[in-house]
Amino acid sequence: MARHDYIDAADTALEETYQEPMSLAEYVDLVLERPHLAAHASKYLLSAIEAAGTRTVIEEGEEKERYRFFDDPHNDGEHAILGNTDTLNQFVDDLRSIAAARGKDEKIIWLDGPTATGKSELKRCLINGLREYSKTDEGRRYTVEWNVAGAEGDASGLTYGEETVSDEDDWYESPVQVHPLTVFPPSVREDLLADLNERLDDHVPVRVESDLDPFSREAYDFLEEEYRRQDTDDLFSAVTAPRHLRVKNFVVDVGRGIGVLHSEDDGSPKERLVGSWMAGMLRELDSRGRKNPQAFSYDGVLSQGNGLLTVVEDAAQHADLLQKLLNVPDEGAVKLDKGIGMDIDTQMIIISNPDLEARLNQHADREGQDPLKALKRRLDKHEFDYLTNLSLEAQLLRRELTSETAVWTAQSWDELEEWIREPLRVSVRDSDAAVNEKELAPHAIEAAALYAVVTRLDEEDVPNGLDMVDKALLFDRGYLQEGDDRIDMDDFDWNDDARDGDHGIPVTYTRDIIADLLHEERERFHSELPVEHVLMPRDVLNAMAERLGDAPVFSGSERVEFENQVVTVKNHVFGQQEDDVLAAIMRDKRVDEATVEEYIEHVYAWEADEQIENDRGELVDPDPLKMKVFEIEHLGRFNESNYDGNDPDDAVESFRTDKIITALNRHAWHNRDDTFRIEDVNPKEIPVIKSVLGTHDWEDVRRTFEDFDPRQWDNPPSGTETAAVKEDTVRNLTEMFDYSEASAELTSRHVMSQVSYKWD
Repeated sequence: MARHDYIDAADTALEETYQEPMSLAEYVDLVLERPHLAAHASKYLLSAIEAAGTRTVIEEGEEKERYRFFDDPHNDGEHAILGNTDTLNQFVDDLRSIAAARGKDEKIIWLDGPTATGKSELKRCLINGLREYSKTDEGRRYTVEWNVAGAEGDASGLTYGEETVSDEDDWYESPVQVHPLTVFPPSVREDLLADLNERLDDHVPVRVESDLDPFSREAYDFLEEEYRRQDTDDLFSAVTAPRHLRVKNFVVDVGRGIGVLHSEDDGSPKERLVGSWMAGMLRELDSRGRKNPQAFSYDGVLSQGNGLLTVVEDAAQHADLLQKLLNVPDEGAVKLDKGIGMDIDTQMIIISNPDLEARLNQHADREGQDPLKALKRRLDKHEFDYLTNLSLEAQLLRRELTSETAVWTAQSWDELEEWIREPLRVSVRDSDAAVNEKELAPHAIEAAALYAVVTRLDEEDVPNGLDMVDKALLFDRGYLQEGDDRIDMDDFDWNDDARDGDHGIPVTYTRDIIADLLHEERERFHSELPVEHVLMPRDVLNAMAERLGDAPVFSGSERVEFENQVVTVKNHVFGQQEDDVLAAIMRDKRVDEATVEEYIEHVYAWEADEQIENDRGELVDPDPLKMKVFEIEHLGRFNESNYDGNDPDDAVESFRTDKIITALNRHAWHNRDDTFRIEDVNPKEIPVIKSVLGTHDWEDVRRTFEDFDPRQWDNPPSGTETAAVKEDTVRNLTEMFDYSEASAELTSRHVMSQVSYKWD
């Protein structure tokens, strides 16, 4: 775009964000027509979350509905919270109860958990999401601003409507985003809300239970007194006339509807909560012998968050403040000082590491005499855990190492598996000042993520016959596939008390290890390929295990436990590399997918006792010879003894029914319409067919390439079959799986070094 296009786009963005201020009457008309725009804090937060919709995810092996709001969609996923869907859903359930006043009004939501589990990301996600939602028509947020000039009867210089415009500087916005309906007397407001809620198509009614903030009350009282002295009729109309009161929308942000108290913020409890008096202004604004609320700073966390959200970060640093918050949620009020109180409408959230719980429990042995008992009763705890899904951890690790922000929303495990195994390439300036492209080879991110996840799982409930890697894969996919056999999460009784996700290697440790490795020289050499710039999966795993002792975050027992768990991860990752190399070697020997589809079509028709359409458009019976040849030659399941001529025996018939038909949706075939084609069926959904499409073993290689010798792989003699196979394999690895030539060389060498031991 040209320069002016960017300027025009910025103008449009601001025009769509802000509205012209309106009169109180116009605002009432607006909310009677669109009642949700008058939402109180917890209801507004709930609406913002629900407006983004949901999506289905698999976590801990179970399908769950996840709110897209926590994917940070307004910011392309920059601060998405990965995993912890159960915790986030419980958080939303709490909001729903609080918004509807169903018994949790007095609760303060407490988000607890170890570092690097997504708690801080939630804070940023809430800020981003609420800011962007407030820019939409459905999410407009409103407050009031006042102009007391001219109340003595001199209307000159007032600015509104058709009157002469003079000076906009006389308008002052409520410093705490007070709700416009608080202007109405309580009895009138009650009737207005009743009318509004009758029109509201929602199970959560709008509640506005607070009164004007002290600043606005000062303006209101001043205007009321002036017009009362003038014996003005319709006193409320005079005070709230458009020249004195306007309703305006504002974009939610930190300081405007969102208050955030950081760990480094200091001051007295009152200063941190609501703000402080400004001595100089007190002298100028002394009002009838008392403090004038206009001389208050209103920069405390509750003041900033009034109208929507209050967040106390690293709450252990503000433990003294938490007790001061005890009565704020249920009373909905706080004091500026002994004589001036302020109503608060905000959803309070505190965020902490586990050290806060230790502080709260320091007097637990005193039972009934515990001075912190009342505080603990008001805290509604939600625990964030380390991720226990391989795909989520791989995604998080990539985000930590790069600027990638997109949230993975794969439609199938195959698609997700491709993303997990992908290489990562980054430019790094080395010690010699040269910038080189470093490659994390395919499966390197997967290996690091899998190792971290395995250390976070409780091994006490691993089913017999499975290991920790199997459990990790079950948690990510919901099932394991071994040949034709499928094992589902539901096949096991899992221990509800398992300590999955509450300990283990944090992503920050993995990130730092990889960052260090990217700057270290690798002791590798190749005459043509930059193998020294490649990080292999085993490089990452070895470093993660060997450097546990240098990290103070792990105890001695944890180091021993984690070191012992790296072996199963190495074995699994080697299996992945071996599959890649086999697939690359046998690329041209795979069964054509059209042949597979033809076999499936014939099997479906055979089972349904129906005919199929041939290339000439004629209806013919399914070909028993084609099915027989496919089952013997391609599947390798049967031999001639399983057939009487071309007619299958019971074993073949059971195979076709159980392994082919049942694996897909038989209903889709029997109830197909004119648009149904066998191409609509995904052959990879059938486990036994999936193996035909891509799985080979070393016996297949031996039969196909009789003169192949893996012991010559590193430097095969020119003109040999081994040299030809290697050239094709390296090329295929780059084309099929996005290896570079260097990482393909190293991976194939590693695989062949292991294969050589058992080749003879």
